[in-house]
Amino acid sequence: MAIEWILAFVSLGVFAGFMAGLLGIGGGGIMVPMLTSIFVAQGISPDYVVHLALGTSMTSIMMTSLSSLRVHHAKGGVLWPIVKVMAPWLIIGSFAATFIAARISGYALAVFFAIFMSYIGIKMLRPKKAIVAESRNPRKLELAAVGTGVGAISALVSIGGGTLTVPYLSWRNITLKYAIGTSAAIGLPISLAGASGYLLNAQPQLDLPYTVGLVYLPGVVLISAASFFTARIGAKLAHKLPVNTLRKIFAILLILLSLKMLWYVL
Repeated sequence: MAIEWILAFVSLGVFAGFMAGLLGIGGGGIMVPMLTSIFVAQGISPDYVVHLALGTSMTSIMMTSLSSLRVHHAKGGVLWPIVKVMAPWLIIGSFAATFIAARISGYALAVFFAIFMSYIGIKMLRPKKAIVAESRNPRKLELAAVGTGVGAISALVSIGGGTLTVPYLSWRNITLKYAIGTSAAIGLPISLAGASGYLLNAQPQLDLPYTVGLVYLPGVVLISAASFFTARIGAKLAHKLPVNTLRKIFAILLILLSLKMLWYVL
């Protein structure tokens, strides 16, 4: 691999990991558009760049999730009873969705990703409204349904699930500290199942060395190595930096990157 691609993957891992740890949001929102740009520049067919970006990003998120989880668990911020109930359904939803993604056109995936991430970005830009909290003890059936949905959507857009689970847990009257910590723990089974699915979904037309299924292994190694350390740094700095300002900058970046990715596959 040429040195410029090595630097590109490492730089992406540094930034995505730091923002994931700082804001409690998976790095897929950054990684997928940037990976799409990298794969287009490498000459990969536009029909497969989004699929490859999703698979590579989801597999890379495993290390970011593990790193963030360790920090939040050490601080006592994970509600493990909720994680244990949701985990099997998160795995089912995430794994199944990868087979759907592998059979959808790159254009359709890019449109879905751009719409979803733009929606998340707009929500982050708007002032937060007071949450009308419900009971703190959701039923197992509800957790199963939420887990399946969160897992499926997360695999389709390659995120750790934080953008969906943090608002849900907050609505269930769980304080933000535990909502973010529990979301970090939930991200691990999502990424494991999603990565497994993307590894199994081979595309015969995709001719790229060191690729298994829809995952570019050198990119995963370089991104994971960098993000593992920066995710911990971001998590530790979450209470020291102006997070609200950074969230707004991040939101604008999400929207612009999503639109840029959409432009590449038009």
